[in-house]
Amino acid sequence: MRRPETPAERGGDDPSPCADQTLWEQAASGDRAAFGELYRRHAEAVWNYAYRLTGSWSVAEDLTSSTFLAAWRKLSDMTLVNASARPWLFTVASNLARHEFRRAGRFSRLLTRVPLNDTARDHADDVADQIDADRRLRVVLDAVDKLPKGERQAVELCLLGELSTGEAAQALGIAEVSVRARISRARSRLRGLLGGSGADIDTTALGEGR
Repeated sequence: MRRPETPAERGGDDPSPCADQTLWEQAASGDRAAFGELYRRHAEAVWNYAYRLTGSWSVAEDLTSSTFLAAWRKLSDMTLVNASARPWLFTVASNLARHEFRRAGRFSRLLTRVPLNDTARDHADDVADQIDADRRLRVVLDAVDKLPKGERQAVELCLLGELSTGEAAQALGIAEVSVRARISRARSRLRGLLGGSGADIDTTALGEGR
């Protein structure tokens, strides 16, 4: 599976007026076209989320495929959050990623970074920058993995997945105030975990949540 195209690469966003809930119900009734529209609408976001969880293009591709396969199999069993498929898809992707990390024992090694722009540069500089970026990402991902489960889930959904705290609360089945509290505690804990790492990482780089 190749990386989902961005709207610019597709030549426009072309949003569909059909809500996720309607598409989900149609897909649950066997409408493959409706499921294809769900994939078109959310695959890029799921891939980006999986990449931010793993740091690996190839693993993000595999997780995106597995996430939508799981969605297809569970269409009749799932209830969407605020009529949006994205929170549920992110939760599935996160669970699949963690299962893969445990199975393969390679959480800190899944770090294949791509240059951030196409500007021609000296190859040695590119390699040095990539190694430094990989090291920083590895430190952050390792620190997130050490958080208590509740805090880690909030960080993954809100700060890495960029869901609102309300969406994360419904996905996790807890109050929104609890999500905000978990994120606050996680930030404090991450500052402590990263403070002595020598990586000079600002935890706000993980995102702000909403």
